[in-house]
Amino acid sequence: MAEFTVAISDPETGMTYQKEVSDQDTIRFIGKELGEEVDGSAVGLDGYTLELTGGSDNAGRPMREDVKGASLKAILLEGGVGFKPSTDGERKRVTVRGREVSDATRQINAKISEHGSGDVDELLAEE
Repeated sequence: MAEFTVAISDPETGMTYQKEVSDQDTIRFIGKELGEEVDGSAVGLDGYTLELTGGSDNAGRPMREDVKGASLKAILLEGGVGFKPSTDGERKRVTVRGREVSDATRQINAKISEHGSGDVDELLAEE
C-alpha cells in the first residue's frame, strides 16, 4: 500500500503542516490529478477541503500539471516546475512525473481551499 507525506499549506495564516498518510486514507488521493479537490478528513481535517497543487515521486522528480497520467516523461523545459534556467534561452531535457497521484508518489502538496470548523493547529497537532 502507498504512503504519502502531505504538505498542507494554509493561505490564511501562511503556515505549512506535514502529515503522514497511509493505509485506507491513501485511497482518497490515488487517481486524483493536480488541481482537483480532496476531502480534508483524509489528513485529519474534518470539514475542510484540500486542493492538490503539486508533489514529487520516490526519486524526487516533480509532478507537472501539463503532463498527462502518472508515468515518467522526459520533456524539454525552458523553466517552471523542475528546471530553473541560469541564462536566458537555456533549455534542458528533464524527466518529470505526470499530474496524476499514484503509488510512486511520495509527497503531495496541497492547500486549504475551504475552511471548516476548528483550528488547523489543534486538528493537526502531533500526538
